[in-house]
Amino acid sequence: MAEHHNRWGLPNLGLGLGLRSPHVDQILEEQPALGFFELLSENYLTRAAKPNRILDEIKERYPLVMHGVSLSVGSTDPLDLDYLRQLKALADRSGAAWVSDHLSFTFAGGQNSHDLLPLPYTEEALRHTAARVRQVADLLERPFFIENPSSYLSFKYSTMAEHEFLLRLMEESGCGMLLDVNNVYVSAYNHGFDAAAYLDAIPGDRVVQIHLAGHTHKGTHLLDTHDDHVVDEVWALYRRVVERIGPVSTLIEWDDDLPNFEVLYAELMKAKLHGGGALDVAI
Repeated sequence: MAEHHNRWGLPNLGLGLGLRSPHVDQILEEQPALGFFELLSENYLTRAAKPNRILDEIKERYPLVMHGVSLSVGSTDPLDLDYLRQLKALADRSGAAWVSDHLSFTFAGGQNSHDLLPLPYTEEALRHTAARVRQVADLLERPFFIENPSSYLSFKYSTMAEHEFLLRLMEESGCGMLLDVNNVYVSAYNHGFDAAAYLDAIPGDRVVQIHLAGHTHKGTHLLDTHDDHVVDEVWALYRRVVERIGPVSTLIEWDDDLPNFEVLYAELMKAKLHGGGALDVAI
């Protein structure tokens, strides 16, 4: 198996989970062996006492990274500078190793869709998005990474494949990638492309984190629901990635129908069995 290196010299944090409030008391009491926790950024952009107490206690025990859903980096609406200032303050407070968000847009014409909408993959969209990614990274003053989307429709006037758009976006903006293997599988099923070929095209030194999740099979299409176990086909793709580029910081995303902590931990152990490396990596 390859040894992983990324362009930023960032550490492999091992295997981690999303920090969810129903599990916090158990985590603090038992301090399970874990490489890191991922904060859903929007849950901690608050002055409320409880989230800030949780953050302060968790960061003393585990490395943290941040993952958001509100940046809307592909939108033509102006970037929300107030949101970015809050994001930077949270990153500074949490000591987050990096910040990530999605290749998508949420806001259009000042309206919030409350969804992660796909972009057209065109030269114009590429230039626009790359400029915004550079601006975000400059404002955050720390590594910023883009996650590949799950999608259910595509634009007829796209001029390149999604993986090609991402490759060029990374080159033109200087950013790296949070590689969501489940999203690749979902989108490949929905649009009829080869998931393995997509993954093989992604440069290993651009990948800093991997997401794995469950989805819902609707017969004609897959929905990225984060509410179930990772399927065998996604585990096989994950193994293919780590055999090629080496173990990378890997996270199980489980957001809806949240199980007890033991179930999540057992799911994470599967990542170790599929080549994902240690649960707890010293840094």
